[in-house]
Amino acid sequence: MEANFEIARRSPGEPIPGQDARRVQGMRRLTRARLNHCGLSSMCDSAALIVSELVTNAIQHSGGTQITFRMQLQEDLLYLAVESGASGKPAVREADNDAEHGRGLQLVEYVVAALDGIWGVSDDGTTVWCLLPAKGGDQ
Repeated sequence: MEANFEIARRSPGEPIPGQDARRVQGMRRLTRARLNHCGLSSMCDSAALIVSELVTNAIQHSGGTQITFRMQLQEDLLYLAVESGASGKPAVREADNDAEHGRGLQLVEYVVAALDGIWGVSDDGTTVWCLLPAKGGDQ
């Protein structure tokens, strides 16, 4: 499954427009619906959190106007990826204790590790992805 959508071009530090914030919500809903359909409802919360953080990060930092979200379920693996077309390598960083932002990839790293998965960034830096064991009590 793949979803492509446009976002508003923004300057660094400029707030995310409401229409783009609603795209994050839409991708969370799409993730939950697909996982429920596949009998993986126990993964919904974790996968929706990962997708939310990756899509938000792409909107906030890409500087572009196009985002692609991919979700594939093959055998017992769930693949999630968000492509923004932005060059540069997203990386986990340490945020100050009182910072309101800057923990997205740290959260993704934590959730993916807790699910015994892996995550990474494409060589060109345009795509952040994760691979999770597709397991749950409802399979």
